Amino acid sequence: MSWAEKNQSPSSSSPITSLPEDIVVDILARVQRRDYPRVSLVSKYFQSLVSSPEIYARRSSLDCTEHCIYLVLFDWDDHVNRLYTFRWKGNGTSSSLVLIHGLPDMPRDGSFVAVGSRIYVFSGRMTSSAFFIDCASSHTVQHLPRMPFPMSDIVADVNGGRIYVFGYHGTDQKYSHAMLVLNTETQMWEDGMKKPGDVYAYRSLVVMAGKMYMMEFHNSYVYDPKESRWEMVEVLSSKFWDHKACVVDDVLYFYDWSDKELRGYDPEHDCWVVVNGLDDFLVEMRRAGGCWPVPMSYAGKLVLFFHRYEIVGEICCAEISLERPNRGQIWGRVDQWCDHALIAGDFYITKSLDVVL
Repeated sequence: MSWAEKNQSPSSSSPITSLPEDIVVDILARVQRRDYPRVSLVSKYFQSLVSSPEIYARRSSLDCTEHCIYLVLFDWDDHVNRLYTFRWKGNGTSSSLVLIHGLPDMPRDGSFVAVGSRIYVFSGRMTSSAFFIDCASSHTVQHLPRMPFPMSDIVADVNGGRIYVFGYHGTDQKYSHAMLVLNTETQMWEDGMKKPGDVYAYRSLVVMAGKMYMMEFHNSYVYDPKESRWEMVEVLSSKFWDHKACVVDDVLYFYDWSDKELRGYDPEHDCWVVVNGLDDFLVEMRRAGGCWPVPMSYAGKLVLFFHRYEIVGEICCAEISLERPNRGQIWGRVDQWCDHALIAGDFYITKSLDVVL
């Protein structure tokens, strides 16, 4: 008996339900995921199908998967992080953020990593526990095996199917740096190391061209996992990119608030460049009181979320295509925008995630 049959038998009033269930699944797998909420209103049978693991497995086999935006928002009123999915329906005022219910508390100082349809969650406090959220299975939560040793102040990112977890290990009297590696295929921890370099404090971590770039308070470093070697990157250290940065096609992007520019760092040529073609948009964003811009990588594009300074809780965004016609130049074009409040309340964007469903 299939997953859907266990939960609800089909209604005889709908012609499509007379078809074998594998055919129904095959049909629904080709429907855009943004239409699933409306499909689920047809019947409880359809509701169970579009939220079942079967439908997402079929979408993957048919190459009908889509990129979906998830946001971790910190609520200043309740002092907690919560997970939302972003429903973008095009230009205008129809986009929205939808809270995912039934999840455990998201750690306030945690680290979040998207790998396929899963979101891995690591605590910022000293612990050996971690879990992942399976977004393709009704956002179910599964705990990972315990870490080989507890860690705190974690930053993490995925590289070649493995999640590299950096943080601190030890007691209150004596902390040391540590690194652990999670194999996302086996869901098992591999050998890590303590004191993996001379980085003073972990603040941000991104992956470009198979190497990991870390920022501490003053300097930026690159870590090559093949050679287990750290090096300081002077040009990257010249900008304070911190955790509000993303990587698109192996280029790091962040909004330089001091110079009012969107910048990109190209590790191949070891240089910073300004993203051209966005002057009018950035002027309009600042005129509207846009602050705290947070870029994210989404399906090969860059999405820039920002707050309106005058209105508490108003979060807006723009989808930007990027082109690199020649060495030393990057051009951006705004493809979609949402210039109204996505959510009401005093929120702060903790993390943006690209999940494939």
